[in-house]
Amino acid sequence: MNRIRPLALLGAATLAAGGLTALSAGTAQAADVNVARNGGFESGLANWSCTGGSGAVVTSPVYAGAGALRATPAGSDNAQCSQTVTVKPNSTYTLSTQVQGSYVYLGATGTGTQDVSTWTPGSGSGWQKLSTTFTTGPNTTQVIVWTHGWYGQPAYTVDEFSVFGPDGGGGTDPGPSVPGAPSGAAVSGQSASGLTLSWNAVGGATGYHVYQDGVRVQTVSGASAQIAGLAAATSYAFQVSAYNAAGEGPKSAAVTGTTTGGGGPNPNPSVPRHALTGYWQNFNNGATVQKISDVSSQYDIIAVSFADATTTPGAISFTLDSAGLGGYTVDRFKADVAAKKAAGKSVILSIGGEKGTISVNDSASANNLANSAYALMQEYGFSGIDIDLENGLNPTYMTQALRALAAKAGPSLVLTMAPQTIDMQSAQGGYFKTALAVKDILTVVNMQYYNSGAMNGCDGKVYSQGSVDFLTALACIQLEGGLDPSQVGIGVPASPSGAGSGYVSPTIVNNALDCLTKGTGCGSFKPSKTYPRLRGAMTWSTNWDAKAGSAWSNAVGPKVHGLP
Repeated sequence: MNRIRPLALLGAATLAAGGLTALSAGTAQAADVNVARNGGFESGLANWSCTGGSGAVVTSPVYAGAGALRATPAGSDNAQCSQTVTVKPNSTYTLSTQVQGSYVYLGATGTGTQDVSTWTPGSGSGWQKLSTTFTTGPNTTQVIVWTHGWYGQPAYTVDEFSVFGPDGGGGTDPGPSVPGAPSGAAVSGQSASGLTLSWNAVGGATGYHVYQDGVRVQTVSGASAQIAGLAAATSYAFQVSAYNAAGEGPKSAAVTGTTTGGGGPNPNPSVPRHALTGYWQNFNNGATVQKISDVSSQYDIIAVSFADATTTPGAISFTLDSAGLGGYTVDRFKADVAAKKAAGKSVILSIGGEKGTISVNDSASANNLANSAYALMQEYGFSGIDIDLENGLNPTYMTQALRALAAKAGPSLVLTMAPQTIDMQSAQGGYFKTALAVKDILTVVNMQYYNSGAMNGCDGKVYSQGSVDFLTALACIQLEGGLDPSQVGIGVPASPSGAGSGYVSPTIVNNALDCLTKGTGCGSFKPSKTYPRLRGAMTWSTNWDAKAGSAWSNAVGPKVHGLP
């Protein structure tokens, strides 16, 4: 694509050649204006016309503001959306927009000189700017500007459409005004420690501020918020305001929400100070097939692997593989979960895994995850969930989902994570950001110290998997990066069959635990301080552990439970 030079850089001779009148000394030239209307699609499709009804305004994805145009080609219709702009004769205009999608076109027709167009074969999942210029003829006062996709291609998205040049007298796109006060504020989903606040969306709003008893506590992009960390059986007053580039609007009328008294009939047992976590396989892959009742008593947290994705974005389900597990019935499974809970254990549902396809990328899917996870907790007696998404996550909306779940489940929720080593190298990564954002409700992060290449330790040196140093130097990143020691665990395979690489003997695991908690048993890396509150260790899986004669849990379990 050619780079367009600003008009200010063009010489007088060039201006004359381009049809613009050279200005005499001391004459001021009016600033260019945007003669397109509703180019941010904040007012729906006002001023726009789309062929065959192919266009609609969406709230996600957007480049800026609250709306964007999404149009879908169908058959012989290339989904062209256009508007007529008022221009000045013999003038040059810069036409530009932000686009997403494959084969997106931008152009102008009826210029009175040479009509123009430009296009991109694809912008992937990100936004790309398209831009071109046109010059009007001596009698041209109106030009049609347009964008379209291509036949047989998926929908495309357009935002921030502009036509900058001399004012043609048809008016310009007005700047945003301060949004009004949200209406319809309501409270739902109360628990002992949280609730859900919702309200009616406000046109032209970029986002919303949430006030609790007069103090701003959250800023969200959608028309709902999950309020967590509240006291049981307590009333709170909430208000909401909308904002955009013009500023913050007035607050809504106050609405009161009251948390429940807490202490339900079957609260989850507390996770011990030092805990052993094991993943239980809901499938047969050559490891020992187990019922939940068969899992060694050394394990304090049993993560059932895995939840299933559904056709609803973000929502999960769970189906027991009765046939693959030798006729294990749902009723027996539920009874075994209840028996483990009665014995002081936590049985949670793991979401993700190597083949997990669950994604949470907006408020709707965040709510779907929270609602479906809570329903499964109620149905099967799970004490919480584990986040094991190995294809990345959106920290904004995953945080929203987890807080919504915590508001429903209450303070006894068990929340664990099992990121890969690459996910926890920096506090700026999505997984690490999420862990820190839910630190007040997070039980433990059991990073997977396996199936990994060499990684940086907290001292800046590179360590290879399979050593004490790899375990301790990488744990140090989390311990010094903001997580409490009680929220850090060491995740390793139970046997060489449990992972493609990274297996270490229980002795190595125990040495790493001693190094981190006591300063003994270290390799070449020794942390500058000890972390006696370290939560413990995790393994994949209880089934591979059983296949190896429970050698891992029998060695590491007593070590974990004997930590200071």
